Amino acid sequence: MKIIVIGGGPAGRLAAIEASQIGVEITLIEKEYLGGKCLNHGCMVTSALNDVARFIKDSQKFNELNITPEIDGINFQNLSKGIKEIISKIRSVEEAETKDAGVEILKGTAKIIDPKRKQAIVDNETYEFDKLIMATGSRAYIPPIKGSENAKTHRDILEYKEIPEKLIIVGSGVIAAEFAGVFSALGSQVHVLCRNSFLGVLEDEVKNYVTKKLLEKVEIHENHKVNEINRKGLTSDTGFMYGDVLLATGMTPNSEILNGIVDVGDKGEVIVNQRMETSAKDIYAAGDLIGGIGTTPVARMEGVVAARNACGIITEADYRFIPNSISLYHDVTFLNQESPYVKDEKVIEGSIPGFAGPGAFWRVLDRNTGFTKVKVDSESGEIRDVSSISPSARTSMAYISKMMRDNYKTYDFDDFMETHPSTDPIYKLMRIFSKFG
Repeated sequence: MKIIVIGGGPAGRLAAIEASQIGVEITLIEKEYLGGKCLNHGCMVTSALNDVARFIKDSQKFNELNITPEIDGINFQNLSKGIKEIISKIRSVEEAETKDAGVEILKGTAKIIDPKRKQAIVDNETYEFDKLIMATGSRAYIPPIKGSENAKTHRDILEYKEIPEKLIIVGSGVIAAEFAGVFSALGSQVHVLCRNSFLGVLEDEVKNYVTKKLLEKVEIHENHKVNEINRKGLTSDTGFMYGDVLLATGMTPNSEILNGIVDVGDKGEVIVNQRMETSAKDIYAAGDLIGGIGTTPVARMEGVVAARNACGIITEADYRFIPNSISLYHDVTFLNQESPYVKDEKVIEGSIPGFAGPGAFWRVLDRNTGFTKVKVDSESGEIRDVSSISPSARTSMAYISKMMRDNYKTYDFDDFMETHPSTDPIYKLMRIFSKFG
């Protein structure tokens, strides 16, 4: 059997490796770079910038305490150059790993010329397949705002010659929050303009902590309409605002290649079932292409599910208890099952400030050690929602997600033993709630 995967991001690359390990002939077609948006333009870039932003904020704190001298500034061109060099190195490692798994990699732009005859074309050469896995990812959504071509998106961040004096971010989600945190730490005066509310995915208490403690220098404007963008700034419903404009308004699936071949939703997302099957026989889709949660771990899971089903191994994607995060000075993580507006008398909640310790010790005087909130079912001990802000939250939330999938209850934390010193208070709240259920 011959499988072709189109798209070398997290979903496509993992699909190709999984199928190859199962034992089928596999070809991966990528038009640009392996690693997709996450590695080349997205979360890895954000992580790199956030590391420097945290360093800047720590240095400022140590200078305030007369522990270290003030740093002299940031060379943004050298910062961008370093990020690009490291990404290139990671990309070469991923390419070697993929080839070592037995995957043939083709560089070029693919077209599906005859889905019934199962043929694709790459650079004028025709390739036949038995099964096709589509993982062409997404691109920045450009809202219908006059002059939007004058704004930058996440793909342009590393092309700045210097740190912008004033940055206006249009958007209200995770990407907007992360870039706001980075550039305010680097010295930009940052404004965030939200069409509706800012970070609506967060509990109000968590959101308040983020805005007051982690984005304290950022001016956030909610329920704001942008009318026009030009090279000097933008015009909103309150007048003109000067500065570089960055659009962080979501993503659009790259589904044009499948026009007329499979069913597509209103936002361009390819419609699939939990086996990643599209409406067309023997064509599967995964990752940002199908919309949904849009994180790299979820894309990898979907890629593996697509590959297994394409190989005849019936598997379904499991979207329960997906952990999410925002990269700021402290990691902000959340695992929310329920709407905060739905009330249940059985559900009780508790919150606790973060612990002082690694990554948080020097923030005690600022009362900025983090914050954690948990909701549980008082009758069964079932964990309903968890939100945590701490230096270790990103790691601990992944394990909480696994424990919830395995049906752990609050009383299972009664004999939990943490690694000391730790800044993660989740286990402490669980132990407090362990008397329930």
